[in-house]
Amino acid sequence: MDSLFTALILSFIEGLTEFLPVSSTGHLILASELLDFSGDKAVIFNIVIQLGAILAVVVLYFRRFLALLFPKKELSFSGLRGLWLLFLTSLPAGLAGLLCGSFIKKTLFAPLPVLLALVVGALFMIAAESRTLHARVHSLDEITPRLALGIGFFQILAVVWPGFSRSASTIIGGMLLGADRRTAAEYSFIAAVPIMIAATCYEMLSNWSLFNRDDLTFLAVGMVGSFFFALLAVKVFIVLVSRITLRPFAYYRLLLAPLVFWYMS
Repeated sequence: MDSLFTALILSFIEGLTEFLPVSSTGHLILASELLDFSGDKAVIFNIVIQLGAILAVVVLYFRRFLALLFPKKELSFSGLRGLWLLFLTSLPAGLAGLLCGSFIKKTLFAPLPVLLALVVGALFMIAAESRTLHARVHSLDEITPRLALGIGFFQILAVVWPGFSRSASTIIGGMLLGADRRTAAEYSFIAAVPIMIAATCYEMLSNWSLFNRDDLTFLAVGMVGSFFFALLAVKVFIVLVSRITLRPFAYYRLLLAPLVFWYMS
């Protein structure tokens, strides 16, 4: 495969953008074009390194994940109830991916759909900010099955619309359905783990024949790099969403959209 420098740069971009509402897909498209990194291996590599970013969330919210296995009475989001909430959030997007996955890859992974996803996502973020004063849910332990399922339906946007951003869809969904910004962001991170693990493992198992022993170091650099960069990004983002709105991220998406369109065209 390409140089380890390429792997490091892409892992930096993946780790930094995967859990921010700015579209990791859009950034990886731009970076891959600039680095002349393309082909089937490149596509799978950009999916595989998500495992590093997923592990970063597990480490940061280890106590929450541990409580899913060993329930705590003082935590409503734990045990079977917590697992049920995550299942409800993962179900709609999981079904959408199974039913539409091949169609999306062949048809919608194109300049115009990605451009529109970036723009529409930005407008949704601006709209969601207008509801922050009406938030009714202020912690993970206040999330209801209805809210979890509603966020799951919003997550479909990220699955069927490349460039929309999984993080953006779930944070926006949470805010529009009554969660405050920080709670929506934290639940977005945790809810990402099951569906991203499933999608990543599926792609790895389906395409593992593309790789050989010489590629293992390249993949390892990508996953380790994305882990550390995601660790930093999530920590900083949680601090930011407690102090600022999502509007700067929305404006950034509007600036990014024409660049992605230009490079994909």
